[in-house]
Amino acid sequence: MQSLYVRGENVKKCISFLLCLCLALALVACGQEDAYVPTGNGLAPEEGETAYVPPQQVEQELTLTYYADRSMNPYASTDFTNRALFSLMYQGLFVIDRNYDAQPILCSRYTVSKDLKTYTFYIDEKATFSNGTAVTIQDVLASFQAAQKSTYYGGRFKFVSSMALSGDGGLTIKMKSGYENLPLLLDIPVVPAGEVNAANPIGSGPYILSGETLRKRADWWCRAEMSITAEAIVLKKAESTIQIRDEFTFGDLNLVCTDPGSDKYTDYRGDYELWDCENGIFLYITCNSASTVFSNETVRKALTHAIDRDTLAKDYYRGFARPATLPASPLFPHYSAVLAEKYGYDPVKFAEALKDTGLRGQTIKILVNKKDTLRLRTARKIGQMLKECGLVVEMKELTDSSYTSALRNWDYDLYVGQTKLSANMDLSEFFSTNGALSWGGINDVTTYTLCRQAIENHGNYYTLHQNVMENGYLCPILFRSYGIYATRGLLTSLTPSRDSVFFYTIGKTVTPETI
Repeated sequence: MQSLYVRGENVKKCISFLLCLCLALALVACGQEDAYVPTGNGLAPEEGETAYVPPQQVEQELTLTYYADRSMNPYASTDFTNRALFSLMYQGLFVIDRNYDAQPILCSRYTVSKDLKTYTFYIDEKATFSNGTAVTIQDVLASFQAAQKSTYYGGRFKFVSSMALSGDGGLTIKMKSGYENLPLLLDIPVVPAGEVNAANPIGSGPYILSGETLRKRADWWCRAEMSITAEAIVLKKAESTIQIRDEFTFGDLNLVCTDPGSDKYTDYRGDYELWDCENGIFLYITCNSASTVFSNETVRKALTHAIDRDTLAKDYYRGFARPATLPASPLFPHYSAVLAEKYGYDPVKFAEALKDTGLRGQTIKILVNKKDTLRLRTARKIGQMLKECGLVVEMKELTDSSYTSALRNWDYDLYVGQTKLSANMDLSEFFSTNGALSWGGINDVTTYTLCRQAIENHGNYYTLHQNVMENGYLCPILFRSYGIYATRGLLTSLTPSRDSVFFYTIGKTVTPETI
């Protein structure tokens, strides 16, 4: 019995030794790899536990590009490559996320009147510019006034009647009529009042431009969790889209922002990660109200069924577009998929409408700006779709004064157009009298009123979209996106949104106070 007991104890010790050895080897093996590091849940460790200490992060090396001969002023710049940097340099009162919700950044709180005509916004007192000075409400007013005069932001202010400093440290914006969600338009970069016209104004964002380097601010006023963590981001001068593509391919650049809807876009090859970034650019067809074919309500309403939007988005826009049956981005929270289905692709319906009205075999002119070759090829494909349904199609491909003249003289039946809609999907310029987009006499008092009502109350978007599709003068096609290419493994996450390639939030919420 004694010998058996001793042997049993020896076996137990041997097993314990082997288990410890295996555990040690496992820990060594794990230490040889880059293990996943959780962000944590923000909870304190239980009593008796040791708090988790993550390993030191590997320094992120990032190289981006910009056009040195193009503006870096946020109110003057219209170049996407340069503007892609702005979300690292500047902040607005709000930032718009991928779901078209306004997230507060510089704004600490705001009030709105019961009639939705008067808003007052207040600044976070902790916010500072990169030179250490506080962001003031005077800076916000000066920035908005500069934006109001700009090409890029000017359209956002068309329903603003006045902007002025309030007596209690806020900025009061008065609207011409009720406006439910003004913050959707206020992701405008804020710079110091004295620098609104500067070539390179400073901002309150996480990085500051110094020569050809973006340097991370050690004194950044907010500590947001970001996908970009590099201490310094090298900027390389861009000369062409081909040069940018080649430098990315051979490793001189490791993140680039591209416009696949541009004539100058070049395809990328190699091992990369890819994100799309919706930009609000809306491709559409408008009908000439005097057209022999499309003045007919039955045919005009059925036009939507002739357009194969999925094919256009996939084959012509390389997938960097979202087919849209309604006149709003499918990502917009008030886009009704159920309503959209009613007006989807069904060419038989359009062919039957032509037959029933006796308009089958009629000749139509499709006007398109041939300087935009991608839009030109898309328009030609649309013409082919209409031919297959029973129309004779003549393409009217013009540029410059000839193109403008054809628009003004209503010398077309259909016009393939493109515009950038604001984040609230305002359509009023299509239907207002003398609206910038109301070519061919599509202005309509009833539809314009519905546009204003939708802006005042989101519950009216369904009625507006149904009305637009039923009157048929505006036929939506798609909403375009930008493409963001990064060397594989460079970023752990990226959630680009409109006007914010390097989107982030700072973890706060703001509920408007009604007064």
